Amino acid sequence: MAKKKNNIVFLIFGKARYYKYMDSTDLGRKFNIGDTVVYPTQGVGYVLSTETRREREYLRIRITGSAMDVLLPIDNAESLGLRHLASRKETEEAIDSLSKTLHYNSSLDWKSRLVVNQDLVKEGSLRNVADVVNILYRRSKQKELPALERKLYESALSMLVDESASVLGLSVEEMKKRIFSVLEPICKEYPHLQ
Repeated sequence: MAKKKNNIVFLIFGKARYYKYMDSTDLGRKFNIGDTVVYPTQGVGYVLSTETRREREYLRIRITGSAMDVLLPIDNAESLGLRHLASRKETEEAIDSLSKTLHYNSSLDWKSRLVVNQDLVKEGSLRNVADVVNILYRRSKQKELPALERKLYESALSMLVDESASVLGLSVEEMKKRIFSVLEPICKEYPHLQ
C-alpha cells in the first residue's frame, strides 16, 4: 500500500486500484475508516476505505467472515442497516435472551415464518438476530427446517457468533460453545422441543 497525494493504491489481483484517502475526521459521518461495523445479512466487517464512483461516495466494507468487500453509499449506509458493534451489555442481553422460549404464531406456514424472520435479521439489531436463532433452533428440534429456513438459521447463527465474539473478545469456537450452552439446557428441560 503506497500513499500518493490523497490516494491509497492497492494491488488487487495484479491491478492497481486507487482509493481516496481520508482520515476519520474527513468523513464527518457516523462511520470512519477502520471502524468495526455490522452489515445485516453479511456480518461483521470493518470500514476499509471510501471511493467515489459516478459522482457518489461509497464506503468499502471488508466482511471478515468471508473476506468479501461490499460497497455501500455513504449517504444511506445507515438506512441499509450498517451499524457499529453492539455494546457489551447489549451482547450479554442478546445471549441471555436465548434461554427464553419465544412465542410466535404457530399457524404461520414456513414461507410466512421465513419472511418474518428475514425482516428481523434485516432490522439488524443483535437482539433480533438472537431471537431468530432462538426461534429457528427450537423449531429445528421439533421438526426439520425447510432449506431456506435452515440457511437463514445458519446465517443468523454465524452473525450472532461473529458479532458476540468480537464484542466479548472470545474466539468463534468459544462463542459457539457459550451460545449452545444457553440453548441446549432449555431443549432438555422441555422434551416436547426435542
